[in-house]
Amino acid sequence: MAPQPLKHTVLAAFATACLLTVAAAQQPRILVQGHRGARAERPENTIPAFEYAISHGVDVLELDVSVTKDNVLVVSHDPVLETPVCSGPENKVLIRTLTLAEIRRWDCGKLKNPQFAKQVPVPGTRMPTLDEVFALAPRGNFEFNVETKISPKRPELAPPPEEFARLVFDQIRKHKLEKRVILQSFDFRTLIAMRKLAPAVRLSALTSNDPRDFAAITAEAANAEIISPHFHLVTPEKVAAAHKAGIQVVPWTADDPAEWERLIAAKVDAIITDDPVALLAYLKAKGLH
Repeated sequence: MAPQPLKHTVLAAFATACLLTVAAAQQPRILVQGHRGARAERPENTIPAFEYAISHGVDVLELDVSVTKDNVLVVSHDPVLETPVCSGPENKVLIRTLTLAEIRRWDCGKLKNPQFAKQVPVPGTRMPTLDEVFALAPRGNFEFNVETKISPKRPELAPPPEEFARLVFDQIRKHKLEKRVILQSFDFRTLIAMRKLAPAVRLSALTSNDPRDFAAITAEAANAEIISPHFHLVTPEKVAAAHKAGIQVVPWTADDPAEWERLIAAKVDAIITDDPVALLAYLKAKGLH
């Protein structure tokens, strides 16, 4: 076969590049939520983890809040203090039984979590308050996805849902973050309470094993704007139905490229991951961020 004239080759390459650009532009941008900040790289739910995520361009900081004995919102996934997340004067103690001053005796950055090979310890790191995490807001345009750690089966671990929601909203209002905060929970009582208290705050219904359509789940969570299922529950059909109902789909917690690829194919709106830096790079390489 005779070689193509140079002009035709250049034009063909240009046309292909244009088609790829248009295809990328038609793909919806997928947001990246740093799970507990960036716990694959830094101690979870700490200021160093949030700062690390912010510095690398994360879209949303995902975090968890518990309530101390003196009714201070602190950022912790588990209702107890114990290794390897935090180390202190006792082997294991409930956050709800301690004051903030007592919690500050614990080091939540000293030990490396063995689940995450890349995690870098930051000794001397204390458990932050929600107030301190919200104070990071001026560092960018990122949002906050705040989970209330509460369960009707363990009422001793948290204040009543209405009080919990009020404590969170007090901090949202203090920092003027009504448009930058999402409230999420497995316990929909705090979502219902927040809807009554502050209708403008977006809500996200967390679920780990509910097989129903996503719209049916959010209907029980004060008509939450977002559904946040475990990633194994996500299918293209469920995502399409949710989008048709005006609901965003934000699965958790996907850390593997194979998982990311499946969620991308399902057309989710965002992905919660322990390794936001790796996910950002993966999405950018595909023109999806």
